[in-house]
Amino acid sequence: MSEQTETIIVLDFGSQYSQLIARRIRECNVYSKILPYYTSADIIAAENPKGIILSGGPSSVYAENAPKCDPEIFNLNVPVLGICYGLQLMMVTLGGEVARGKAREYGKTVLKVKNFDNLFAGVDAETVVWMSHGDKVVKLPEGKIEVLAVSDNTEYGAVCFPERNLYGIQFHPEVVHSVQGKEIIANYCHKICGCKGNWTMRSFIDQAVEDIRKTVGSEQVILGLSGGVDSSVAAALIHKAIGNQLTCIFVNNGLLRKNEAERVQELYGRNFKINLKYVDATERFLDALAGVEEPERKRKIIGREFVQVFDEAANSIENAVFLAQGTTYPDVIESVPIDGNPSAMIKSHHNVGGLPKEMKFKLLEPLSRLFKDEVREVGRQLGLPEDVVMRQPFPGPGLAVRHLGAVSQKTLDILRNADEIVVDEIKKAGLYFSIWQTFAVFLPLRTVGVMGDERTYDYVIVLRAVDSADGMTADWVHLPYDLLGRISSRIINEVAGVNRVVYDITSKPPGTIEWE
Repeated sequence: MSEQTETIIVLDFGSQYSQLIARRIRECNVYSKILPYYTSADIIAAENPKGIILSGGPSSVYAENAPKCDPEIFNLNVPVLGICYGLQLMMVTLGGEVARGKAREYGKTVLKVKNFDNLFAGVDAETVVWMSHGDKVVKLPEGKIEVLAVSDNTEYGAVCFPERNLYGIQFHPEVVHSVQGKEIIANYCHKICGCKGNWTMRSFIDQAVEDIRKTVGSEQVILGLSGGVDSSVAAALIHKAIGNQLTCIFVNNGLLRKNEAERVQELYGRNFKINLKYVDATERFLDALAGVEEPERKRKIIGREFVQVFDEAANSIENAVFLAQGTTYPDVIESVPIDGNPSAMIKSHHNVGGLPKEMKFKLLEPLSRLFKDEVREVGRQLGLPEDVVMRQPFPGPGLAVRHLGAVSQKTLDILRNADEIVVDEIKKAGLYFSIWQTFAVFLPLRTVGVMGDERTYDYVIVLRAVDSADGMTADWVHLPYDLLGRISSRIINEVAGVNRVVYDITSKPPGTIEWE
């Protein structure tokens, strides 16, 4: 980021909501950067931040290995906001006390605001917020400190050290359940930190182009183009920066949607005029995956083969030094603990966990700190067509993670044909661009059915449709019954080998969007 960019640092203590804090800050047109909780005050000061936010976290401040921040951050003359665990850590560090509350406070709570200056400017006197804590502050540190808000169970729902510009809140303003949470975060960014709000997707593009040029120099870059939103936007962004130094390699791994290989070649090679190499590695991938059922093994195998195919394709590209990927923020967050934070890994993503340590290319991931909606906006700014920008997400490992059990050409074709019907009917219903993801899942289960007068013993297809803002959480979509009926009828009648269709009504959490 340029030195002129206003930045608010989020110190991550392992909260599942840390990325949402960063997202809400960006919605205020302020750049946010997540750093691990143990980052030193000197390193933070070198970022020249306008503010620092201490995230929530799963620990108790008194636990033996509870994450602690550098106490010197409270002496940087930079506004600090502690959220939940961040508030409790701030209070304990400055001499206050935290103890187990009489009752755990979890869910929606009415917050009663006592001071409407700065943090709560424009907020209702009583506003609904989201609480999630067992411990609470029971004694404030010495010095001039104000209580800004309370709840029935939390006497220090929000506090402030006015002379030191330190703020703490026990609730989570970043989640949608806090009705005026966005206003509270905006107040922190603009009124307390003094940010003007000059970070936009256009400013991101300008800086990203500059960074790519500096990083790449005169070297060649290769990018795995899948045709999805992330790789398409990454390709357009990198192409804007370095032009013909970029070569996109499109690998047909045999795990693509129906007619996907032909569509990508037509769109990017002929229409977008981007250097494109097509590699048909279907047989190679399916041989490597033969008999493999465990999801993580599938992902690792696909990642390994992917890089090996790239190595071979790169032999014909002189000075190919960088491997570019469309890795986005949710990919990184779910795959590994960000910068060593204490959050737990959910699953590895193809763009992250599948890459072997001995890979010869340097990674170039210009979208790795953007959420999906931000990536889409970058695509629009770069002039990509809407049908590309709004294309529903498709996983890097392709149909392999929508096909439970070991994959084969026969069963993949069953899934491919069923999936095509799902997408076709969703588009005909005018719902494709308004739903986050709709797709079919193949179950390696066979059930008894009757077709005509004959007994059948065929496979099961699962229909999955979810809505989400950024992929971090998702709710299942209440598709119209007549639409579900049409999809089911078409799959059973048109896809040989299927005699049952079921609908997945699981949200995320507790489930993930993909089945593997």
